[in-house]
Amino acid sequence: MRLPGWRLPRLWRRAETPALPVGGPTIAGGFAERGGDLALFAPDTAEQTAPEALAEPDASLSDEALLIMLLGFVWPHDPTPAARAALARFGSFAAVLAASERDLRALPGLGTHSIAAIKLVHGAALRLCLARVMHRPVLENWAQLTAYLGAVLAREKIEQFRILFLDADRQLMADEAQARGTVNHTPVYPREVVRRALELQAKALILVHNHPSGDPTPSPEDRAMTEQIREAAALLAIEVQDHIIVGNGRWLSFRAQGLLV
Repeated sequence: MRLPGWRLPRLWRRAETPALPVGGPTIAGGFAERGGDLALFAPDTAEQTAPEALAEPDASLSDEALLIMLLGFVWPHDPTPAARAALARFGSFAAVLAASERDLRALPGLGTHSIAAIKLVHGAALRLCLARVMHRPVLENWAQLTAYLGAVLAREKIEQFRILFLDADRQLMADEAQARGTVNHTPVYPREVVRRALELQAKALILVHNHPSGDPTPSPEDRAMTEQIREAAALLAIEVQDHIIVGNGRWLSFRAQGLLV
């Protein structure tokens, strides 16, 4: 579909279709501009032309080109100014994807449809990262595991505590967020951690949380909490295999640092 007033970058090949008017009736079919977004309302009987098979996008594309392409699917006009404003605000394509809905909505021009598209791509990216480590031995996929944890937590603005549940073969069974706190504290209850491990029949745990400051150095409270969970889990023959703290572009392993023996 070719949208009026601008042209998509020649990154993917698309089928040629007649240009459609912006505005006009929304019940009978057509486009309605809403806060910068493009809302498409078409009856089920409307004739539609299926696009050609899309080629894979060039991996060398810039962050700006990728964001322009993404917003281009929901914008009725050139999304370049909005894409540039988002990148100036958040710094990178990945940071735009990870931004909260509230922060995205504060940018001029981004509305419901744009934000939905951004969050859909972000969710898909996280699912892909998780699929690379799920049901596999964590020690054999450590680089991919830490990449996944960084994607989930590195840009969080408040602390989040997660648990990776492992089976007897130390394969990842589940990744669950247990608590969200403030910018520098998350309440964690060892009994709840152990209770959930028993429900899943997990044999080992990897504790994970982030430091929004970007510095993954563990605090005295982090060390005390880790020891409390380790002691509670050991009573039921569940091992705390590691505790990973995720910073901004960095992470720390308690076991690698000799803090968990």
